[in-house]
Amino acid sequence: MACLSPSQLKKFQEDGFLLLEGFLTADECEAMQQRIGEIVAEMDVPLHCRTEFSTQEDEQLRTQGNTDYFLSSGDKVRFFFEKGVFNKKGNFLVPPEKSINKIGHALHAHDPVFRSVTHSPKVQALVRSLGLQLPVVVQSMYIFKQPHFGGEGGVSRRMIRAPEGSATSFLGSEPAWDNKLFVPLPVRRGGLVLIHGEVVHKSEQNLSDRSRQAYTFHLMEAAAGTVWSPENWPPLALCRLQPTTELPFPPLYI
Repeated sequence: MACLSPSQLKKFQEDGFLLLEGFLTADECEAMQQRIGEIVAEMDVPLHCRTEFSTQEDEQLRTQGNTDYFLSSGDKVRFFFEKGVFNKKGNFLVPPEKSINKIGHALHAHDPVFRSVTHSPKVQALVRSLGLQLPVVVQSMYIFKQPHFGGEGGVSRRMIRAPEGSATSFLGSEPAWDNKLFVPLPVRRGGLVLIHGEVVHKSEQNLSDRSRQAYTFHLMEAAAGTVWSPENWPPLALCRLQPTTELPFPPLYI
């Protein structure tokens, strides 16, 4: 099991994040990479749906924040791409497997490999030790940190649904963070980074010649009295999606 020790729990509560080395086995990592390779090989995204992913506010609203392919992705497995990987006609300028920024947002629901990781006994034991009684899986993504691309996240703004529901807008603004405040956290293959939802975090450019891949999923406590805002939609760092009739947020403990 993977329950947190009292000292680990205390550190997480104080820092808002915790690194658990060796949480996933080599076999589990290889199974996810093999499966994601198969998913990418089978990828068939129409030209008009090829969305370049960004964490810059104006680009978020202009591209993925106003496209149905993005807005209706909460209960599906869809592909979002790096900048500069398409020509003017929307055709790939690089190998497709080198073009992807993220695959989301429901791998945990639709793919057996990722579902088994998300709902594994050790994940359930870890979350129980955090004190969550009725957690639900809000979303999952497979992230390709491609060489020479970067991104970051914050919690001072929210991307919300416009009243008519056909587009998005922002509440709040992103402050100018002092880079000296960020603490680097090197992670080996198989490590798990546990991050509280209110902790500001970012990921620097990948200056290596290999993509830096990670599987991430987001949990929320859904105990009695929990109210899910109708404005919620992915602010891309907070990633608060909406449940759908086809895919209500699944409970973690199954």
